[in-house]
Amino acid sequence: MTSLRKTSLVAGVLYLITFVSIPTLALFAPALAPGYLTGPGPDTPVLIGGVLEVIVALAGIGTALALYPVVRRQNEGLALGFVAARTLEAALIFVGVVTLLAVVTLRQAGVGADGAITAQALVALREWTTLLGQGFIPAMNALLLGTLLYRSRLVPRILPLVGLVGAPLLVASDIGVLFGFWEPVSTVTGLAVIPIALWELSLGVWLVAKGFRPSPITAGLTASADRVSL
Repeated sequence: MTSLRKTSLVAGVLYLITFVSIPTLALFAPALAPGYLTGPGPDTPVLIGGVLEVIVALAGIGTALALYPVVRRQNEGLALGFVAARTLEAALIFVGVVTLLAVVTLRQAGVGADGAITAQALVALREWTTLLGQGFIPAMNALLLGTLLYRSRLVPRILPLVGLVGAPLLVASDIGVLFGFWEPVSTVTGLAVIPIALWELSLGVWLVAKGFRPSPITAGLTASADRVSL
């Protein structure tokens, strides 16, 4: 297995790992529900969801770091932008996890109704960080990485094209949520996220199964590796 194939395999696996966050919508539901602060819980689903989101955040950074040495040969500025955007996305995910864990702590401390305003503020912070960190920023990621992969032809062009089409749809959905046209969890937002999810899933599967396609970028990396081995 060549170093280039290892790179694609690692990036693909990390992309697939990011999908472990799918159950978090249900796992976080108790902490977001009215009456959670004064009720009996449960806390365990929220804690599990927090662990899953931390894994997702770290895997997201890993995808950017794994792909950077390859895609920077196409455009270093866009490649750096992708790393920065992935890091910002992870930071916002961490903030969202911390806010819900703080709500759990308030409930366990028995603050009761006196802490309701604080809990509401924390839940609101969670909602806004989710909108930005798992809505707007992934759209930017799709534009940056999609452009790099579309131009370099490292993968079939249909894959980044799905991301490039899905990015403005996701941004439009986020704007609708921002101005109150629809709820954060609704049919519109669910449909808007499908192209981005399909883009990231198909990219992960392709990188694991096939790796990068031959291109001037990979040829340069292969030649460099051959000289080092000699």
